[in-house]
Amino acid sequence: MIGIIFFSFLTSAALLFSSPTIYYYSLSLSLSLSRQHNRFAMDEEYDVIVLGTGLKECILSGLLSVDGLKVLHMDRNDYYGGESTSLNLIQLWKRFRGDDKPPAHLGASRDYNVDMIPKFMMANGTLVRVLIHTDVTKYLSFKAVDGSYVFNKGKVHKVPATDMEALKSPLMGLFEKRRARKFFIYVQNYNESDPKTHEGLDLTRVTTKELISKYGLDDNTIDFIGHALALHRDDRYLNEPALDTVKRMKLYAESLARFQGGSPYIYPLYGLGELPQAFARLSAVYGGTYMLNKPECKVEFDMEGKACGVTSEGETAKCKKVVCDPSYLPNKVRKVGKVARAIAIMSHPIPNTDESHSVQVILPQKQLGRKSDMYLFCCSYSHNVAPKGKFIAFVSCEAETDNPELELKPGVDLLGPVDEIFFETYDRYEPVNEPTLDNCFVSTSYDPTTHFESTVMDVLAMYTSITGKTLDLSVDLSAASAAEEY
Repeated sequence: MIGIIFFSFLTSAALLFSSPTIYYYSLSLSLSLSRQHNRFAMDEEYDVIVLGTGLKECILSGLLSVDGLKVLHMDRNDYYGGESTSLNLIQLWKRFRGDDKPPAHLGASRDYNVDMIPKFMMANGTLVRVLIHTDVTKYLSFKAVDGSYVFNKGKVHKVPATDMEALKSPLMGLFEKRRARKFFIYVQNYNESDPKTHEGLDLTRVTTKELISKYGLDDNTIDFIGHALALHRDDRYLNEPALDTVKRMKLYAESLARFQGGSPYIYPLYGLGELPQAFARLSAVYGGTYMLNKPECKVEFDMEGKACGVTSEGETAKCKKVVCDPSYLPNKVRKVGKVARAIAIMSHPIPNTDESHSVQVILPQKQLGRKSDMYLFCCSYSHNVAPKGKFIAFVSCEAETDNPELELKPGVDLLGPVDEIFFETYDRYEPVNEPTLDNCFVSTSYDPTTHFESTVMDVLAMYTSITGKTLDLSVDLSAASAAEEY
């Protein structure tokens, strides 16, 4: 019988909230005291008011509360998660099909937890470090993701991450495998603080293109290294210092080795909807006040143009700083792009992924003749996001045309037969204001990637901008362990 690797943290409460029913109840219970004081809360002054309960805002709310800041967290919606919420089947149908009812053969609505911004976490990555740093891990249970694949020459291949895997990979011919193996050994041995491992190369000055050319690798090999291992979104990295790419490759390999699974990724049981609520709970434990279903949430400014409070339902809560997603301060952001995506419900794993019940496939830009990569995400009942036998797949990319269905076709074609499929686009925004002048700290919209590395870097940059300090993430990663179930 095949062992399933579970990801859990060494804490007495590690599995306490693995049931969403218990978890939601516990969360609402822990926040109910805050809600009882809502009518008084608006009369107070806060260090920070956070608007929106998307993942980025909830992480920041938790981190700032742990730092001892007085935080008020508000949302115009009556649910957690904002753009990164999770939907059951009825909610999914309402969003895409209006008043139609989902067909009975798809199973019970409550068995679906469809993440609107699905992203896997690198097992040794920055978000996992934040989870350990804040002890949020005690509210969550994770499971390893089965597979990590790359689209190359019209086929899907497993991503080789080490010198030994490179030798076995069908992605390369015999001589290319030998060259790739030498490059992988260099990356595995590279230690930034040990010049003996640098082989005379200063990777802060040598570009990635120059480093790779030293090993004579061909374009297809460079493609999967840069996009499926180092997780770059386009080819700009080739002309940038190689150190970043080498660090990214090492992170991938170290994450892959942590649980000896088929990928370097992990994902929460019951989906990402658990994450914002876990950080909300953390904030509440440290004195944060939460208000959902607060209409308008208008940011107020003083005579100098600095944010000084937020008004809702005729009451104004004062504050020194405002943190929010782009929808709360539309005049302080600009549109920088659009994401196209398809959401599919299926009754089978993605073909050619070794029957993986959870998987990422990256389609590098060059393979498709695009300017940026396309991403394929799949999760299933094995992570408790769908009923038994059902799979949820997302295909996403930066929209380069006005026809998302045609643009996403290369990824959708890899899915095989689908039970249902939905298409949509959403605009991406980034802040244009200067926070030191107006005390407004606005997050960027979620990109189309199916991993968290870019998202959490935005959070950490905002944390530093808000507090003036860098979050210490030198945590003990051995606080995480993998257990097997048979």
